[in-house]
Amino acid sequence: MHIQEWLETVPAVAVYLLVGGVIGLESLGIPLPGEIVLVSATLLAATQDHINPYVLGACAIVGAIVGDSIGYMIGRKGGQPLLDWLGRKFPKHFGPDHVATAERSFHKWGMWAVFFGRFIAFLRIFAGPLAGVLKMPYWKFLIANVLGGIVWAGGTVAVIYTVGKVAEDWIKRFSYVGLAAAVVFGLGSLLVMRLRAKKAAAKRAEAEAAADPSAEQPAAAPVAVND
Repeated sequence: MHIQEWLETVPAVAVYLLVGGVIGLESLGIPLPGEIVLVSATLLAATQDHINPYVLGACAIVGAIVGDSIGYMIGRKGGQPLLDWLGRKFPKHFGPDHVATAERSFHKWGMWAVFFGRFIAFLRIFAGPLAGVLKMPYWKFLIANVLGGIVWAGGTVAVIYTVGKVAEDWIKRFSYVGLAAAVVFGLGSLLVMRLRAKKAAAKRAEAEAAADPSAEQPAAAPVAVND
């Protein structure tokens, strides 16, 4: 079967549910590739008329907002033991260094950490639970959560769908090769953005550590005085 014909058999509802579910679980605090799934589904929507990009974007937005809200409630009730459990369960994502960096971001930026955290992979899984653990007022969290979900999910779908539509004729002409190249291009762009975000976060953490007044110099040894 031709790849184009096979893709047309994928039910749109399955794509919507997959995107909303994966993004929701990631936002709740489970490390899943929500951004990759969203980009891939949007590229699929750009080549398959039965997948509506507006519905796809809406499902992604709802998944992000609902998942973050559930994560917030779990964090508010679970507190620090929740972070300790996540650290044991997902040490690569919830290790002490990750938690410390995320906490510094939340203490310094507050609502902005929730909003911009949507665009940074490791902060995206932290935003909901950590905001709850730190007792951020829910109305503040909700505003940042809703705006961040709309801008991130809606913006990603709009940009990737537009790029996919421009390349649609080329994708159809080259079938497997075209589709694979488009996906690789989309994932490559995503990885570049994530690497830049990680570098920026690392530089910010270094600057904060250098400016931390709590880092005291060791006291000088007492000098003996001869009578």
